[in-house]
Amino acid sequence: MAVNGGAHQDYNRLDEVKQFDDSKIGVKGLVDSGLTSLPRMFIHPKGALSDLKSVARTESKVIPTIDLSGVDSDRRPAIVEQVSNACRKLGFFQIMNHGLPLDVMNRTIAAVKGFHELPTEVKKQWDTIQVKLGPVPAEAEEIPEMCRNEIVEWIQQASQLAEILMELLCEGLGLNVGRLKEMTCLESKVLLGHYYPHCPQPDLTFGIPSHTDPGVLTLLLQDHIGGLQVKHGVEWVEVKPIPGALVVNIGDIFQILSNDEYKSVDHRVLANPSPGPRVSVAIFFTAGNRDRLYGPIPELVSPEKPALYRQFMLDDYMTRFFTKDLADKTLTDYYRT
Repeated sequence: MAVNGGAHQDYNRLDEVKQFDDSKIGVKGLVDSGLTSLPRMFIHPKGALSDLKSVARTESKVIPTIDLSGVDSDRRPAIVEQVSNACRKLGFFQIMNHGLPLDVMNRTIAAVKGFHELPTEVKKQWDTIQVKLGPVPAEAEEIPEMCRNEIVEWIQQASQLAEILMELLCEGLGLNVGRLKEMTCLESKVLLGHYYPHCPQPDLTFGIPSHTDPGVLTLLLQDHIGGLQVKHGVEWVEVKPIPGALVVNIGDIFQILSNDEYKSVDHRVLANPSPGPRVSVAIFFTAGNRDRLYGPIPELVSPEKPALYRQFMLDDYMTRFFTKDLADKTLTDYYRT
């Protein structure tokens, strides 16, 4: 359940949020306490909820699932074309036969689920699973012990896959396969382990409201529950879970680097109406050199298509994101020329 940012004169939302944060029980603790209706801080305005039912009926045909088997064979050009088309039109796709073992994926989901279902007193040291993986990786002790081995293994496997994806994405833009790696686009990464318990009033809130990802690329492992939706035109499209598949999406920085060839699109997670929890594990990859300038890659700029964004320092970019110094603008809007 996502905290609502709205305010009312007769209601001190900040006090309620602070009290909730200080309790360290999380949304899971609220549900365990026997919650039957949402606290006011979680209820979103009707306007924000107005398109909850606006879901495309052809979702399976909209978000493509790309088979990566034979990625180093003569199938590679066809795979590159499929990946490139998905990124240019939708910003999202799923991948199968990616080389990551199904048992590793299942163990990772089970470990994250197990952590969130620990007693509050045991897990409040961490509160949630957020692991900074680079440029300076987290110490092992910063990862909860009960899911440490699984997360470390997942990080290693997913990072290797991300390098393959970055190469395919470069080829889809006509760039040298190592261009994004040269720009440190694999060096900074953060892992988040999300747990969405059953919501008693899912029509009044979101799991996560509509947003775009600020970085370069996101790799998502999700369980079978579902709830992730992507904005496509005026409709929301469900990204249906497929056993063994991973979800990939383009972030704002990549849209800027590609000079709008690839799209970073709005997506959201619905509140969970299912009796059981929804669990997902996301790794957010972004550039690691905070002291260099970033902007449209020169090879993608021409007199016919001039640079659509001004250059920026990564430090400034991330500061603006984390301090929300953008009002209602997205980062791509802010840096657009």
